[in-house]
Amino acid sequence: MADLRRILLVFCMFFGWLSHGQNLVVNPSFETYVDCPRTLGNLDDDVMQWRTPTLGSTDYFNTCSKAMGAPKNFNGEQHPEFGDAYVGLYLFAPDDYREYIMGQLREPLQKGITYKISFQISLAERSDFAVQTFGVLFSDTSFAVETRKTLSGMHLTKVGQKSSAVLEIEMDDFYSNQEEWVEVVAEYEAKGGERFVTIGNFKDNRRTKKLNFRGNLTQGAYYYLDMVEVAMAGKSIQNKRKEHVGVHGETQNGQVAINTTTLFENVVFAFDDIALTEEAKDEIKGIFSQLETNPNWYIVISGHTDTVGSAAYNQRLSEKRALAVAQYLVELGLDNARIKWQGYGSTRPLTESPVQDLQGKNRRVEFTITQSPNNQNRP
Repeated sequence: MADLRRILLVFCMFFGWLSHGQNLVVNPSFETYVDCPRTLGNLDDDVMQWRTPTLGSTDYFNTCSKAMGAPKNFNGEQHPEFGDAYVGLYLFAPDDYREYIMGQLREPLQKGITYKISFQISLAERSDFAVQTFGVLFSDTSFAVETRKTLSGMHLTKVGQKSSAVLEIEMDDFYSNQEEWVEVVAEYEAKGGERFVTIGNFKDNRRTKKLNFRGNLTQGAYYYLDMVEVAMAGKSIQNKRKEHVGVHGETQNGQVAINTTTLFENVVFAFDDIALTEEAKDEIKGIFSQLETNPNWYIVISGHTDTVGSAAYNQRLSEKRALAVAQYLVELGLDNARIKWQGYGSTRPLTESPVQDLQGKNRRVEFTITQSPNNQNRP
């Protein structure tokens, strides 16, 4: 019965997503899930509206899990760029082994309209190769191919897809950043009727442009992937930026963007302090008003400190700062089941400068609005 209630809740959240925003990808940052991941190759079982079109075992990571968690997991360490989750897949591996993801769009693409496709990627630390090209396929229908190898033109033809329709996104350099997320972006003129998007490497090992930076190792090129967006060109709702930049992001209608980490501009703290100023409370009230208007929205609050003091002390201080904001939202009337708070200590500074006036920028709180419930750190 509990599982049934959870599935019903996920479906409610899914249909709630349909009424907001211009991103056509359903569950774009993999926040909506059936079960907290427990094992490798779990995408099909755990994530709503995403599947693997081949026998390759694409992985799902979520902060709720110990076995398949974030930031630390079996292939490296990376914080989610949006929300609490991301996926992991091999773009290059021995014997042409490949992994892919296929996602659903909430409405068909319109013929002749140019769309922007984008997603965030980060190379896992245990990789010994990096690739230069990502492939994207838009299709009218979903499909399944019984292979663990490259999804080739022959395979695509057998399932009614055109291999010539694969969009190859190539950078001047290799996708080798293992610390930051990097945006992969391209434009696509729709043929009309496309309802699914598949991402991966559609070239075999011989044709893949790759960089081997660890000698004779053969681990392959394993990438974390987050926030997939398909939107009409020039009408993207996502404020694409790194979480540590801290620029205040809003949509054109004045509402904060979904799944975008946003800085509380007026929630600033004195050295070693957690008190909220009246200006801070006024800004929090504005966010509360939007949360009250949108009952299917949830908020993740992140606290940060400057670089003065021990790591353990700063961790506790950052948690207290995030909790102060969370508790004030509860005082205003927000259900604490819609809030998650967390602290990052001094690990994500906006500035490395030792100057105190600049260090003040690091004493901050950020937030992310999501459309999935949060299960940890209640106020």
